[in-house]
Amino acid sequence: MTSIPRRDFLHGSAVLGVGVALGSYASARPAGSEPGYVFFDRAEAAFVEAAVDRLIPPEADWPGAREAGVPSYIDRQLAGPYGEGERLYLAGPIRPGMPGQGYQLGLTPAQLYRTSLAAIGEALGQRGLDFAAAPAGEQDAFLTNLERGRLRIADFPSSIFFETLLANTIEGWFADPAYGGNRDMVSWRMVGFPGAYAAYLDLYTRHGLHFTRPPLSMMDAGPHHHGAPADPSPRGTPPARHTHP
Repeated sequence: MTSIPRRDFLHGSAVLGVGVALGSYASARPAGSEPGYVFFDRAEAAFVEAAVDRLIPPEADWPGAREAGVPSYIDRQLAGPYGEGERLYLAGPIRPGMPGQGYQLGLTPAQLYRTSLAAIGEALGQRGLDFAAAPAGEQDAFLTNLERGRLRIADFPSSIFFETLLANTIEGWFADPAYGGNRDMVSWRMVGFPGAYAAYLDLYTRHGLHFTRPPLSMMDAGPHHHGAPADPSPRGTPPARHTHP
């Protein structure tokens, strides 16, 4: 697992689409699950929390993926339509694909996680490694083995699970906080993304202005969510008021 400066990594990843529909999800938690999780049990949650915090680790001025709520985002997605493979063709025949063809397993994402996390738990037990409590270097070494496909999970290499976990971590980091991750809109503030403002009618013809308003989530209420944002100009002029039908 190659170390990349977080800001470079996140700016490069910001181009990825994160429009994953939250949908409904099961209300019953699995036996032994952590409070607040609807899919992960305690052992699964402990690994995922620690793993995503190595994929997007905390820094002096910014929290890591765990504190930003990324595990909650993944948990909700796995308990909903995404986890059920609602948009995947799973009827078969399922054959190995080429590297450029993307995901080719006959498992739903929920089954992929459940199967992979069970195999990972067994491998960690054989090594006597408590992943969540291990030093960062040991965690990175284990994740590197997953990334390079060195752990066999059922009949597929661990690299498939790692790629899915990484993609879901990036999604949870950048998605609207309504989906459980990106707590306090940390990633949006980091890259300067304004969020879910509905219109910029008073701005798009005024060139050369820096948009300096705080990010806005879909969960936020207020007049700016349905209308134009307040004037971001540094000139100190009062924001224009807008009325809409």
